[in-house]
Amino acid sequence: MSSSVPSSAAVPQTTALYGGQSGRRITVRDIAAAKERGEKWPMVTAYDAMTARVFDEAGIPVLLVGDSAAMVVYGHDSTLPVSVDDLMPLTAAVVRGSSRALVVADLPFGSYQASTQQALETAVRFMKEAGAHAVKLEGGRRVLPQVEALVAAGIPVMAHLGLTPQSVNAFGGYRVQGRGQSGDELMADAKDLAAAGAFSVVLECVPADLAERVTASLPIPTIGIGAGPATDAQVLVWQDLMGLTARPAKFVKKYFNLAEEMDHAVRAFADEVTSGAFPTAEHSYR
Repeated sequence: MSSSVPSSAAVPQTTALYGGQSGRRITVRDIAAAKERGEKWPMVTAYDAMTARVFDEAGIPVLLVGDSAAMVVYGHDSTLPVSVDDLMPLTAAVVRGSSRALVVADLPFGSYQASTQQALETAVRFMKEAGAHAVKLEGGRRVLPQVEALVAAGIPVMAHLGLTPQSVNAFGGYRVQGRGQSGDELMADAKDLAAAGAFSVVLECVPADLAERVTASLPIPTIGIGAGPATDAQVLVWQDLMGLTARPAKFVKKYFNLAEEMDHAVRAFADEVTSGAFPTAEHSYR
């Protein structure tokens, strides 16, 4: 029996990442193809099934279950306290709530730095138990062994350079990274990560000109957050772009004032309850 498959099955049809209708999950091959076409695309965070469904149906091609959940879900003041067990159910919910987006799970602080074996065990959990399609980790050359081990095991890896929030204490705060000589080091890290097999790299809070040079130098897509307009993609935390964050970073554009709308809605509900206007017969059973 021949083991060959039709070429149409072996090579997915080209589809636009944002808003495309492929009838299947976005894959890392689609991400690579978008880079070749010069197509820009959006990525947003998601932490539950309902918002994942909204973003998925809106055509967002990549959803990140970020360790930013430590702050926007669990109320911490940094990403450091969140654990694997905290992020596992969130990742599973986002996978269940979406049908087209590539779902990327952040590996939280302390879950991959110790060794390649630790990184592999953590990533396997996210892939097997939560259904993630890829994982993200922070750092440059110091995590190259982990990236290589994960890729060798068949686990797609999204890298993260620049302001890596898990290293905020080492940086002395949330500061722009990559100015001066450190820009050359970031460029070297980016090239090494691509050579190690990462399928993309997030560039956070780096000068726009550096992000442009890194993007032009890499065969894999760059995803900017506070890195200027030249990156291949852009990512924001959904609570930031929807206006739920009280003091967002400079790089955040608020596309909607959801905090104000929620305030109006819950006050209207409370007023109708206290006045007796709700519920009416329309909202009651007989």
